[in-house]
Amino acid sequence: MRQTIMLVLLYLIALVPAMAQQARIELGKSPLPINTYFTVSIRLQDQQLKDYSPFPEIEGFKKSNRFSSTKTVITGGKTTTVLTITQNYAALAEGDFELKPFSMKVNGQNLQSAGMKIKVGPMTTGSPQGPDLSSLVIPQEPVQGEERPQEYIDQEDNAFLTLYTDKKEVYVGEGLNIVLYFYLAEEDQRLLDFHDFGNQITGILRQLKQPNAWEEVFAFDEVTPEQVVVQGKPYLRFRLYEAVLYPLTTEPLQFPQLSLRMIKYKVAVNPTLLEDRLEGYKTFFARERIIPVKELPPHPLRDVVPVGEYTLRERLSHQTVPVNKSFTYVFELEGEGNLAAIMPPSPTTTGTLDFYSPDLRQDITLRAGHVQGVKRFAYSVIGRVPGTYNLRDDFQWIYFNPTTATYDTLQSTQAVTITGIADAGNMVLARDLGSFYKIIENEDHTLVSLYQEEDIKRYTNIILLVLLAMSGFIFLKYRNVR
Repeated sequence: MRQTIMLVLLYLIALVPAMAQQARIELGKSPLPINTYFTVSIRLQDQQLKDYSPFPEIEGFKKSNRFSSTKTVITGGKTTTVLTITQNYAALAEGDFELKPFSMKVNGQNLQSAGMKIKVGPMTTGSPQGPDLSSLVIPQEPVQGEERPQEYIDQEDNAFLTLYTDKKEVYVGEGLNIVLYFYLAEEDQRLLDFHDFGNQITGILRQLKQPNAWEEVFAFDEVTPEQVVVQGKPYLRFRLYEAVLYPLTTEPLQFPQLSLRMIKYKVAVNPTLLEDRLEGYKTFFARERIIPVKELPPHPLRDVVPVGEYTLRERLSHQTVPVNKSFTYVFELEGEGNLAAIMPPSPTTTGTLDFYSPDLRQDITLRAGHVQGVKRFAYSVIGRVPGTYNLRDDFQWIYFNPTTATYDTLQSTQAVTITGIADAGNMVLARDLGSFYKIIENEDHTLVSLYQEEDIKRYTNIILLVLLAMSGFIFLKYRNVR
């Protein structure tokens, strides 16, 4: 039994070096002329490449192209496959440089390299500009031919950038949905990718900003594709930005030409397992758009009425209320439009029903290019004089409907009954006492004493007596002097 365990351990110890050789890092030669690449390669034997970490940076060198090659060697009926991924480095100047120790993670395995000293000499004529291909095959095996530099072609893509608007013209205050889309044909997914999107979209948003419009922006965490069909062809549609704009003046909404720079890949003529694309760039443009803004039709309240499509929902906390007891009336507007700009209705206080400033609640939903929601005004009301009151006399809300291009009025249909006996003061306030009493608010209400004129006469007589006495005294004094 002990001998069996020892044999298994010896077998495993012998197997570890063999397993370690399945993946390794290989470095190029030094010294080398300045017009020859230095190389760092990953070599895999009898296994597929799943993933690997970036190649190291070398001070004094710049990363150039990268390529892969596969060699298959058959010896004695045994087949061995070697996959090599090589990163080329171009020297920036002659001199002595150092590749410091580094590690790379390949297929989940950490590979270590001790680095090396690199000496770059003067340019030589006829020096090969590719890697040393002798390191790409297993030692003592014949080389079956050199790798040719990979060639790439710029394949035509089917993609475009566009700014969508749901209307060609709008009224002042009417909502305009704008969406910036990028369309990409499904079969061209491997040709394009986003580049520095965060910085680019910030600049695009500045161009889309309208100084004379209220903006409701659709927020989304990430750009995800939607599958759509354009002229019978499947596309991926990326929603880059969406908002609803409400113009505040008649100045046109102007959107300049927008641009988006994308990564565009060239396709390898002879694709390998890894290096089948070459990265480049392409800029897409969305054409300029101008949306005219129309003035609302003539109306005494044209400059202040809300614009949209609304319905009224209302309710009373009590239908019958005693005198001087409060109740709640809810005036709720539901529909599509710029709800944030709607001001509360202002009912008049007549002395019969006293309305206090309402509590406000607003719920807005942005969905499918529309801004919809509910705005609720809850009024506290106190009845001062008994009677039945129709609230339509106090609540008449006028708005403009852009769909029908007409003004409309929402009126309350609720009525409340005030019961009990009113105070005498409230009864006076509730009656119409005529036009004479309507000027009371504009007159001075300072209290004046009824005996004010008698007091003035008394003080005047006292002052006159004092002046007469002083005059007599002066006359007698000057007469005695003479």
